[in-house]
Amino acid sequence: MKQVALQWHANGLIAGVDEAGRGPLAGPVVAAAVILDDLHPIAGLNDSKQLTALRRERLFDEIRGKSLCFAVAQASVEEIESLNILQATLLAMRRAVEGLRLPPKLVLVDGNRLPVLPMRCEAIVKGDALIAAISAASILAKVTRDHWCKEFDVQYPAYGFAQHKGYGTAQHLAALREHGACPAHRKTFRPVTEVLASKRSSPAGDMP
Repeated sequence: MKQVALQWHANGLIAGVDEAGRGPLAGPVVAAAVILDDLHPIAGLNDSKQLTALRRERLFDEIRGKSLCFAVAQASVEEIESLNILQATLLAMRRAVEGLRLPPKLVLVDGNRLPVLPMRCEAIVKGDALIAAISAASILAKVTRDHWCKEFDVQYPAYGFAQHKGYGTAQHLAALREHGACPAHRKTFRPVTEVLASKRSSPAGDMP
């Protein structure tokens, strides 16, 4: 999808915001906010899901080096379980914007829901493919969360986090059934809840 120029302008800085990790069964939800520098354009920005892992890693470094400022924030598994995933995502987005070194005049958010912020905000469906600053935020959020998955895979290798990134793949569900949940699992998510319930209901004393 071709990126488009904004049809209106704000008298001030514009931040793009996106998240990664709403759908997985484990780990935090990560959000990023980016204010790009028009004097240092970054080629190849796109929805992070449309880029290879290698390309995302390279853009990750370039975005951090060339943007006017950026911030990455998260909401924890505990916050996801207590608030629900939507509210936790909006919380992570708000934290990311609040973490920017420079305050934006306008915040453009991917999707159709907005965090509560003191400045003007606009929700843009498929914004990660349309607006460069949102694309940059999607890349920072995705790569940051992928790094978390790789680190957690070292601590809990039985689950395969480095491969499935926490999503409910057949490999992940099989590991859940065999090993139960680890501290990173979102126990309020249905697949995790069902596996844990089935383990609790399984007869533990079927020994002859």
